Amino acid sequence: MPCREPRPNLSQPEPALNALLQYLNELDTALLLAINGFHSPCRDTVMFWLSDRFIWIPLYLIIIYLLFRHFGKKTWVILIMAVLLVTLTDQVSVSLFKNIFHRLRPCHDPSLEGKIHLVRNICGGSYGFISSHAINTFAIAVFLFGFFRRNVPVMAWLLPVWAAAISYSRIYLGAHYPGDVLVGAGMGIFLGWVMRCLALRWLKRTGDKSNLSTRKHGR
Repeated sequence: MPCREPRPNLSQPEPALNALLQYLNELDTALLLAINGFHSPCRDTVMFWLSDRFIWIPLYLIIIYLLFRHFGKKTWVILIMAVLLVTLTDQVSVSLFKNIFHRLRPCHDPSLEGKIHLVRNICGGSYGFISSHAINTFAIAVFLFGFFRRNVPVMAWLLPVWAAAISYSRIYLGAHYPGDVLVGAGMGIFLGWVMRCLALRWLKRTGDKSNLSTRKHGR
């Protein structure tokens, strides 16, 4: 009988892959410690409030006002899709990432005990991959960008800056590794784009074929 070649063991990563993953983890940790270590009482206060969910309620009200001003009754479709988007991204971050990968937050990682600067001793849940703040904010920023791009360009470009600032604050506070935030942002950008495409299809099926991004108030 001809000799059969032994099958490769796929249960264990190749040494090169192990080395790459170790390097990325070390880089992730080094960046985290550099950002988290660059702290001061003033920056602590700013980053704490950037990360707070309720402080942004005035911004959300401004966004709703601008949507109604430029899109009228179509705003209800946009808002429904935005709520569905945040619900989706929240579930994705928890069910498909945190509950599967079980990557500890830096502030819960025993290997980093004593190295993480905590603000007001707040850390969050056990797992941090991926960042829910990052996926939620970047999804909303991308979803709304196209609607505001021509009507309210300042708001259109402010939203990605807002998402980036909140995401950075999560690293500064020791709640996430940079990799948690980057993957979360990438997923948010993708899902925000998909949901915006679906919203446009829904709006066009209502009978209005006009370009929603160029509609001017009062026309």
